Amino acid sequence: MKVLYYIHDPMCSWCYAFAPAWQALCESLPPAIEIRRLLGGLAADDDLPMDAALRQHLMDTWRRIEARVPGTRFNFDFWRNNTPRRSTWIACRAVIAARRQDVQHDLTMTAAIAHAYYREARNPSDEQTLIDLASEIGIDNVRFTVDLRSAGTQAALASEMGRAKSMGAHGFPSLILDLDGTRWPVAVDYRDPRTMLETIDTLVAG
Repeated sequence: MKVLYYIHDPMCSWCYAFAPAWQALCESLPPAIEIRRLLGGLAADDDLPMDAALRQHLMDTWRRIEARVPGTRFNFDFWRNNTPRRSTWIACRAVIAARRQDVQHDLTMTAAIAHAYYREARNPSDEQTLIDLASEIGIDNVRFTVDLRSAGTQAALASEMGRAKSMGAHGFPSLILDLDGTRWPVAVDYRDPRTMLETIDTLVAG
């Protein structure tokens, strides 16, 4: 069995920047390689406002990403219009809650969260933002809200986070290629999917 694991967080700025290269890689992979997505859980639930030092660090990270990854743009109004919190697990649970209605909503909710956060300056750490996004992508937001708040959804997230950690994924995004039980890290390239494809082809060829 050949599986490529993509470990991510919907509020990870580097994952947002990686999205175009990741999509191109997915479109180029051999059909024999299955893609599985895992939520890594970047930051635990926290209701406290982000301190000034962390705010500045993240703004600097956004600027560094814009300089490094062509075409990536962030809306810095986020920092003026919101009360940021270092809390991404709720957004991860939103992906799981959406996925429970249709597996394809894993992708659509992840993309909706990233767009709302990075382009529209909305705060996905706020539950209401996520409920609004559920409506916007066309899923049942009453069921979504129940699932978002459920202990089962948190347990599912904890399971995915544990699995990602057991694979050695400690940063996001991470790519892990599993070839019949043997796992290989694949270096992420934000600019050129061909380098990742070449690595995967070499590993598969053995």
